[in-house]
Amino acid sequence: MPIVLITGANRGIGLELARQYSADGWDVVAIVRESSPKLDLLDVRVEQLDLSDEDAVDSFPQKIEGELDLFIANAGTNHPMNTDGPGNARDWQRMMMINAIAPYQLGRALLSKMSESGKMAAISSGMGSIGENGGGWVPYRTSKAAMNMAWSCLALEAKACGVTCVLFSPGWVKTRMGGAGAEITAEESVGAMRQLIEKLTIGDTGKFLRRNGSVIPW
Repeated sequence: MPIVLITGANRGIGLELARQYSADGWDVVAIVRESSPKLDLLDVRVEQLDLSDEDAVDSFPQKIEGELDLFIANAGTNHPMNTDGPGNARDWQRMMMINAIAPYQLGRALLSKMSESGKMAAISSGMGSIGENGGGWVPYRTSKAAMNMAWSCLALEAKACGVTCVLFSPGWVKTRMGGAGAEITAEESVGAMRQLIEKLTIGDTGKFLRRNGSVIPW
């Protein structure tokens, strides 16, 4: 059976990714800071990892034995929303680790563990696009823009290894982060992204894509 490793799999998009892949017969390694009752109901392997912990992130790939067919860097945070004061500055630093640095470090460390023609996908956001910047949400926008650059650099290394490496914007999704007023459900977003992942080829490496497959400007 193919193996997928998913970060942030305890809720929202990550939980739905774990649910759908598990239902389709994949071996799912669900990476979480804390598990959840819904995740515990799934037939998946749960591994704990705090992405804000630099040492834990560095040592985590040693726990992965064998080959991975797919790595999805999904975990993220939208706190803080504001920039004022030292407290928000400290939280912003933590956000950069969780949203940008840790996904890159994990992805780079896992390159050697990817199967032939393996794939890596990072869940970014349209709010990380400088070309489509609408202002506001400065910490979150900067963290996702940083993720995009780091993952774009990773894609150059991945391509040389035969690994397809892309970034996705999942859309405005009805999760705890996206809110109840969002446009689509996690099931719809994940279903669309999974279809894209299935069709990806090495020629797509380095692209920043919407869930419908169109390219987002950097």
